[in-house]
Amino acid sequence: MATITGNDIQGMVRHWLNTPVGGYLGSDYGQDTKSLLQRPHADGAPDSFLRKMRSDVPVLQALPTGSLNLYGVPSLPDRLDLIVEVAGQTIEVTGG
Repeated sequence: MATITGNDIQGMVRHWLNTPVGGYLGSDYGQDTKSLLQRPHADGAPDSFLRKMRSDVPVLQALPTGSLNLYGVPSLPDRLDLIVEVAGQTIEVTGG
């Protein structure tokens, strides 16, 4: 029986992050990072982003609560880099 490793899960999340919504015909799989820009912090967009990720990548539903997080890290001159943390491993979100 095959075992899903942490590297496998990271690969699945990276694939999801690099796939735009509608990238697969007839499916809403993927993400729209730009939808997180210019939004109030408390409007729930980050939670919706993580809910969609859990929905699109079902293996994430098996992880314990708090194992999937989204962070904003300020960078110069006036940027905010987004980081997804999956079970302690970080993945930078690159929005195309």
